[in-house]
Order: sequence, then structure tokens, then C-alpha cells
Amino acid sequence: MRARLLHRDRDVHIDRALPPAASDLREDLELDAVLDAMGGGDSFLSDVALQVLFEEPRPSAGTIKYRQAILADVLEAPDVIRAMYAIAVRAVGKEREHWWGLSSRHPSGVLHGAVGLMKALLGDLRAFRGLIDEEGGRFRSGGLTRLFATLQAELTEDYLEDIEREMERLSFEGELRLTARLGPGNEGTDYVLQAPGDDRGSFLGRLLDRGPEGYSFRIHERDMAGARILSELRNLGLYDVAIAVGRATGHVLGFFQALRTELAFYVGCLNLRDALTALDTPICIPRRAPEGSRRLRFQGLRDPSLALGAGHAVVGSDLDIESARLGIVTGANEGGKSTFLRSLGLAHLMLGAGIFVAAGSFEAEPCPNLFTHFSREEDAELERGHFDEELARLDAIVEELGRGDLVLFNESFGSTNEREGSEIARDVVRALLESDVRVFFVTHMYAFARGCFEDSPRGTVFLRAEREADGTRTFRIVRGEPLQTSFAEDVFEEVFGDGASQEAVG
Repeated sequence: MRARLLHRDRDVHIDRALPPAASDLREDLELDAVLDAMGGGDSFLSDVALQVLFEEPRPSAGTIKYRQAILADVLEAPDVIRAMYAIAVRAVGKEREHWWGLSSRHPSGVLHGAVGLMKALLGDLRAFRGLIDEEGGRFRSGGLTRLFATLQAELTEDYLEDIEREMERLSFEGELRLTARLGPGNEGTDYVLQAPGDDRGSFLGRLLDRGPEGYSFRIHERDMAGARILSELRNLGLYDVAIAVGRATGHVLGFFQALRTELAFYVGCLNLRDALTALDTPICIPRRAPEGSRRLRFQGLRDPSLALGAGHAVVGSDLDIESARLGIVTGANEGGKSTFLRSLGLAHLMLGAGIFVAAGSFEAEPCPNLFTHFSREEDAELERGHFDEELARLDAIVEELGRGDLVLFNESFGSTNEREGSEIARDVVRALLESDVRVFFVTHMYAFARGCFEDSPRGTVFLRAEREADGTRTFRIVRGEPLQTSFAEDVFEEVFGDGASQEAVG
């Protein structure tokens, strides 16, 4: 049995190291707010979400479509998904109740622990089978319907009852029958556990062989050496059965462990959906633009991290670009440029993982890898200068870049003078575009932005933080050529009061 709700043909692994870019992405996109919402107070849910968001290699277009279909089912039947997850969590938790037997060095202890755990898991198998019998008709996605069909075919009541009977017999509450042969030096060899009664046709009878009747004898209750020898003989006879039952129990437990992990991702999506809709933040399952098109279209795109952190709805932006290879974002200070960049980064990250995005609609080409290069505070320990630190991070990004990747720059190279910073930014952008890397660049360097505007590479879009005539920020990002001012005086007057800027100048 395999869950396979994240990949059509393989299980998911959540114990791998995160890629090098994950740390910067997590900080720059303020991803922890999203992870906390997905976790809903459960660290396991947020840990799984983090691993899936940064899974390597990145999911293919087919895998994204596979997950989106399952997610659509999940959003329509959240009660069933949460019930499935609860059963998986309960089943996995039962391993702790039998760990002392499963970890034993003696076959008798292993067998006792495996039989006890299998008996406990049978109840969860029946509960899961009953749930899908009752609710399975509500689902349409290939991943869930395949899982349900497999379990309904394999977990018949007759099969479960057969396992239950075998576990009762393997409890050995009565006598234990073994057969053996005499080997060299009259040492016992070929110890075989015999099934009680005439059960050649049963599961246990097929697994074990029956031997001839033998003589019997009794060990005196004070014969400690004899008792020890009998215990050793018992373990020799139970070895093969303990291994077989331990593996069978491990298979069932492994199914529930995989099911819990993969359902945790979708339960996290439900938690995030609930948190965002409570803040009047729309969500949608994004559309994948054709490969190589660089198309970017969205309505009401929002930064979910900002909404979750602020605890209220935030403003969204609309955009329709047929081919977006380079985006230059300028405009008023405190106008929402960085927020827009985060919303764009989070949308691509979530699209690439098969999650919904915070928008009314969203269409983009998934990027193989996403990178961020945001301006940082000065190094307090003065181990390196601000500009050196920027170049070091850029070098680390370049080492990982490939065709089709997306890099988000936020006020980068502003730690030097504008002329030098503009030249560096222009050279970096030119090299990235020549390598077929997509770029969005938020900048206050007018020389850089104007230079790009006057000599626009193919597929360039110029965006601006919207500002009304009276200085009001709408926090929307609209198309617009670069302006030579970022209207810093608006912020100054908002902080210090009307007329403060004129007094300061005078």
C-alpha cells in the first residue's frame, strides 16, 4: 500500500537538508508567517510544509497538476481530509505503545511487540476503510481515487478478519510447538515453528512447515539452566516468524506514516486557506503558462505574509504581461514595492509546490528555482562591508542559477554611490537575461532604471508604486516609466507634520 498523494510514482521524503537558497527566501519573503498559519500550532504540519515548499528536485509540471487536482478535492471536503489525517496520526502514535517489544533483541519480544501493534493497527485500517466507503464518492482527483480504490480492493473485511485470526494464534497463549533436526555433534538445527491444529491452508500454515510428532518432557521449576535452554530454543523457533510478522507490521505502519506526512501537507493548506479567508484574502489555484512563454497574469495578487502578520486584508495588484523576462519596479517610498516583490515571490514558490496563491486569479510559468537578493542591514560585527556582503550573496546565487530561474532583487547595490551601483546592476541584469534567467528588480537608482527604459531588453516591463496627486499611496503596483523622484518628502511630512519639509529646507 502506498499513499502517494504528492507524487504519482514515488513517496515523499521530508528529512533532507534544505537547499542553500532556502534561508534567504525564508527571511526575504517573510515565509514564517505562512508556515505558522499552515501549522496551526502543530510543528509537524509546518515542518512538512517547509520541506515541500523547498523540495528538490522541483516538482515537474505533471506533478504540479497532480497536486492541484488533489488540492481541489481537499478544499471541497476538508472534514474528510481532517478525519483521514486524524486516523493516520492515531495509528502512528501506537508505535510508541509497543516500542519496547519491537526494539527487543530477542525474537520472542519482537514477535510479541509486532503482534500487539498489528492488532492495534487493525482498528485503524477498519476505520480508514469505513471512512472511504462512506465518503470516497465525493472525490474526483486521480491521486485520491486511486488510493481509495486500492484500499477498497486490498482491505476487504475477509482479509482483515484473516489477519486478526492469525495474530491471535501468534499470541501463543497456549503451547508453543517446534520441530528440529539433529545436526553434526547432535546439535539441534532447522528449528521450525509449527502451527497449532491442522491449518496447512491458512496464512500461518503456508508460512510455516509442519513436522512429525515427538516425545515430550518437563523441566523442573527450579532448573534454571534448563529454563534458559528452553528460552533459547523458543527464540530459535520464533526467529523466522518474528521477522515475517515484524516486516508485515512495519509495512502497515509505514503506510500510515507516509499517509500522515502527505496528508499533513494538505491539512496545512486547509489551515492556510482558513486563515486567509478569515482576513478577506482571496485564494485561487493558479494556472501554468506554457513553457518558455514567460507569461505573467494576475488579478488581486496579495502578500499573504503581510496579511497574516498584520491581521487584516491588504491591497492587491493586477498585471497582464504576455512575456515578462525583466521587471523594473520604481516609485514612491513606502508605496508597496517590496510588498509586491514578496507577493510575486510567494506566488511562484506556492505555484511550484502545487499550492493555491493569494490572488483572485494567477497565471505564470513555474520557475525551476527561485532566488532573492534583498538589501540587508549593515553587518553589526563589521566582518565585511555592506557592499562586499551583497556581492558575496550574489556570487552564491550565481553558482546555483539555471535557465528559467527567477531572481528577485530588492534595493540591491544601493550601498555604493548611484553611478557605480547602477553600472553594477545593469551588468548583472544583462548577464542574467543572456542566461535566460528572469529578473524582477525593485530599485531607487534612477540612472539604472532610466537606462533600462531607454534601452529596453526584449520582454521588459516597467512598474511603479501608485501615488495619487495628493501624495496618498494606494499600495498598488501599476505600469509606469521610472520617475526621478521617490517622493520621500511625503513620508517626511506624514511623520513630522504638514509643512515640516519646508521648514527643514528653510
